[in-house]
Amino acid sequence: MSPQLKLIALDADDLAVISTHVQDARVQPSDIIWRQGEKRLVVGMSRLDWEQTLEGETEPRRLVAALRFDRVLACKSRNIDLGAPDKILDLVGIEFHPQDGRDEEPGGSALLLFAHGGAIRLDVECLECQLTDLGTDELGTGVRIEGEG
Repeated sequence: MSPQLKLIALDADDLAVISTHVQDARVQPSDIIWRQGEKRLVVGMSRLDWEQTLEGETEPRRLVAALRFDRVLACKSRNIDLGAPDKILDLVGIEFHPQDGRDEEPGGSALLLFAHGGAIRLDVECLECQLTDLGTDELGTGVRIEGEG
C-alpha cells in the first residue's frame, strides 16, 4: 500500500496538486460540512489512489479522505441537491481565482467543480487547504465524518 497522503495548499500551484489527487473523487452532499462559525469547510470523500494506478496496479483502489478549507468567509453551492444527501457527486477538480485577478492578493475564491454542473464556491481570506487520507475504502462508498455538523 502506498503511504497515506497529507498535502497542504497555500497557493494556486499547491491547490493544483491537491486537485489532481481528488480528481474523480466521490462525494455525498451529507459529507460536505460547512462550519461557518469556525470559517471551515470539510468534505469527506472516496478518492482514487492515483499513485497505485501509476505504479501499474490493475485493480483500482479508493481511499477515504478529508479535504479541509480554513479561513472561509462564505460558502455557496450551485446544482447540488442537499435534499438528496446520499446522492453521489463526482468531483472534477478544484480551481483558485485570486481576488480581483491579482496574484499577489492572498484572498480569492476556491471552486470545487463537480460533474453535471455542480459547484461549491468558497470565498477565502487566504488559501489554506489540506487533503488527508484516512484509510482504504473497501466498500467504494462515501464517508461520514462523525462529530461534525
